[in-house]
Amino acid sequence: MNPNESWDFFLIIMKQKIGIQGIKGSFHHQVALEYFKENVIVDECLSFEALIDSLLSSQSQLAVMAIENSIAGSIIPNYALIDKNELHIIGEYYLDIIQNLMALTGQKIEDIVEVHSHPMALLQCMDFFKKHPQIKLVEDNDTAETARRIHEKQIKGIAAIGSRVAAKLYDLDIIAPEIQTVNNNMTRFFIISKMKNELSEEEVNKASIKFELDDTPGSLATVLNVMTNCKLNLTKIQSMPIIDTPFQYSFFVDVVFEKYKCYEKATEILKIMTNQFKVLGEYKNRKI
Repeated sequence: MNPNESWDFFLIIMKQKIGIQGIKGSFHHQVALEYFKENVIVDECLSFEALIDSLLSSQSQLAVMAIENSIAGSIIPNYALIDKNELHIIGEYYLDIIQNLMALTGQKIEDIVEVHSHPMALLQCMDFFKKHPQIKLVEDNDTAETARRIHEKQIKGIAAIGSRVAAKLYDLDIIAPEIQTVNNNMTRFFIISKMKNELSEEEVNKASIKFELDDTPGSLATVLNVMTNCKLNLTKIQSMPIIDTPFQYSFFVDVVFEKYKCYEKATEILKIMTNQFKVLGEYKNRKI
């Protein structure tokens, strides 16, 4: 191994591997690049369950996981995956979802006969495709995978939808930029770890918690009053059925706060008032 190869190998082993759902060029990959501010090494996982396995087996040290979209809503099973596997939320990231139509270099939109993409991406761009009825829409498993396949097989006449990261990575031309119907479309991602956050109390101003409640009138209202009295701002509440107990629910809640002591006081009270209380993560609010 020559000196240059030795240095490259040293850089690789010093970097943390980040688990992502999907392949390079996906929106998860884009978040990993933007959040960690470097050319990160990623472990490409085909599903969220595989992403969790990558983290638990130490194949990756951290993971990026989509948790909610401003249009489609929450990805509820992902909350359960974090909770069930005793993982910790150590950060969050908001990504503007900008969809671009991309194809092999030199092609124009008149040359495109089919667009292959994930059904959600197709739905997000439906107004654009109504203007081009000659293009057949074909559902596929992954947007970035379609871009990679077009590049590797040099397929003409077929386009993909995806990020600028995917277009650059797979050497495709963007023949129609920003084709999404709703411009203010944002997805929130969690950064998750097997270890708790190492941030100081002064840095932490947001938390994700989970609890269960007895089926008694006003129990949820009482919990919300505690949060209000302790000066916590509830930014999200999501209920999820408890499988073993019909019509009983777990609640996943996000709160932001100015003083950690206020949050700490609230959690001490909520531990007494609720069942199965758990802090899923304490981190910085990235949407201020």
